[in-house]
Amino acid sequence: MTAERPLTDGVVTLRPSGDAFAVEAGGRVVGSVGLRDIGESTGEITYALESSTRGQGYATRAVRLLVEYAFGELGLGRVQARVGTENVAAVRVARRAGLRNEGVVRVALDVGADDYALLARLRDDPSPSERGGFRALLNSFLPRKRVIAQALVRDESGRVLMCHPTYKDDWDLPGGVVEVRESPREAAAREVLEELGLSLPLGRLVLADWMPPWGGWDDALCLVFDAGVHPASVLDGVVLQAREIRAAAFISTVEVHARAADYTARRVDAALASVEGTGAAFTESGRTG
Repeated sequence: MTAERPLTDGVVTLRPSGDAFAVEAGGRVVGSVGLRDIGESTGEITYALESSTRGQGYATRAVRLLVEYAFGELGLGRVQARVGTENVAAVRVARRAGLRNEGVVRVALDVGADDYALLARLRDDPSPSERGGFRALLNSFLPRKRVIAQALVRDESGRVLMCHPTYKDDWDLPGGVVEVRESPREAAAREVLEELGLSLPLGRLVLADWMPPWGGWDDALCLVFDAGVHPASVLDGVVLQAREIRAAAFISTVEVHARAADYTARRVDAALASVEGTGAAFTESGRTG
């Protein structure tokens, strides 16, 4: 898909050349860009510029021109680019041209190609030069860390409420993953209600525990909220979510270390110390240093 006339922003010029555009800057050809109709009102952009021209913004300008042409003169509704995940410079060009990250597409080993990042912009997306559009663009590729919210519930004997999930052998504090756009405090309360049928008021944050990558999981931040001291009889009204929870009980810290994974036991110890005012409010895998 090429234009019948050159496209220019005053610095770079895209000159039709067969099925692509030659990119000219400073009076010479510095690379090429292409636009292919792949159906469903979508055009796919490719681009390659001479390595000697890197850092001068020519690639970004060329891709921007092509995006504007696709939306304006061709009336397409979506423009996308597929870029190898290892090609950091090319991914950066697409982002600077206003294409948002949509994810990484994994490629089967026998295909003989690398995984690639899929980046795209819709015709109705705010321009990246606008404040809202720029924030949305940044939001598409800035790091997103998984957050887990848990509740620290104690009985009058100082024991801790722990749950035995169906999906693992060790015990853990009640709680779970915070949903998108959900408050961590609300998530902890929701999980306690869903898992145990208990509606407990949650107080202050007593611990933020960073969890390093482990067993196929990326790293995460676990936030533990104080759910107060309650009589042991509060468990008389427990309704276990059978798909997720096998059992729930108030257990001593000695039992916590016997039933829970070591990092969970350290987190419980740290949370108890914090709520009692004798420990740190931030740990990494339950450790202060």
